Amino acid sequence: MPEPLDLALLRSFVAVVESGSVLNAAARVGRSQSAVSMQIQRLEAEVGRPLFNRSGRTLRPNSTGEELLLHARRLLRLSDEALASLRRPDDAGLVRLGVPEDYAAYLLLPVLSRFALDYPRAEIELTCEPSSSLLQKLDAGRIDLALVTRYPQQRLPVLRNERFVWAATPEHQAWLRDPLPVALFEAGDIARRYAVEALERAERPYRLVCSSRSLHGLIAVAQAGLAVIGLAESSVPPGLVHLGEEEGLPRLPMFELSLVTGPGAPDRMAAQLQDFLLRELGPFRAGPSDVRAAT
Repeated sequence: MPEPLDLALLRSFVAVVESGSVLNAAARVGRSQSAVSMQIQRLEAEVGRPLFNRSGRTLRPNSTGEELLLHARRLLRLSDEALASLRRPDDAGLVRLGVPEDYAAYLLLPVLSRFALDYPRAEIELTCEPSSSLLQKLDAGRIDLALVTRYPQQRLPVLRNERFVWAATPEHQAWLRDPLPVALFEAGDIARRYAVEALERAERPYRLVCSSRSLHGLIAVAQAGLAVIGLAESSVPPGLVHLGEEEGLPRLPMFELSLVTGPGAPDRMAAQLQDFLLRELGPFRAGPSDVRAAT
């Protein structure tokens, strides 16, 4: 009989795939970098094939790794659900979570996926609206928890910093046009305010091609090569590149993200999600904000 796959090895394997490096995976699974490297080597020895294409420090799963990833996630989910049902039988309930769309799509959903593995009986009702609207809903008791962009004048705890970047398709080079075509969120959004202020300080002529409440609307405009967009770095999808001063665009400030609860004490399930998000998302210290790299 073949030996069963070690779940600890699979957990580190999935962490490496999702984070893109052994270093990032080590922080996620709570082991040293060398220990995670040894786990990957052991797993490759058990499988009998390499699992990654290596390019410097970046690891991407090869075809064997992609196939194993499907099984690994399924096995880990079953294991986590079994343990959760036995260890935390009372951890069930509904949490109403608010988050702006640009954070929901790329920053938050992987985290919520991991929360669902740890708390399979929890239900999350997600509301995607601008930060100002979410804070109003929080005060009115219509949501329990909100991840929002902190405005400078607001006295909210800072969870993490997030880069604010310019992005566009490399083949169309919209940043070379004069005036600069830009697509931004609707008036009143802090991202729009920061982008306009940066362009005006730099005295860079621009024209507003699109004003949208939808992140996907802005991304579609950028992917069509019609404009440069400004958004959180975690929201930049594959196919767009980050732009900065090398491309003649002004430096953008950092966003400050806050995790806020309603007026009363959160119930048990909301408190569990709050603690989970605090661990998973913060604190984060970013480097230079004008890094240009393909995503």
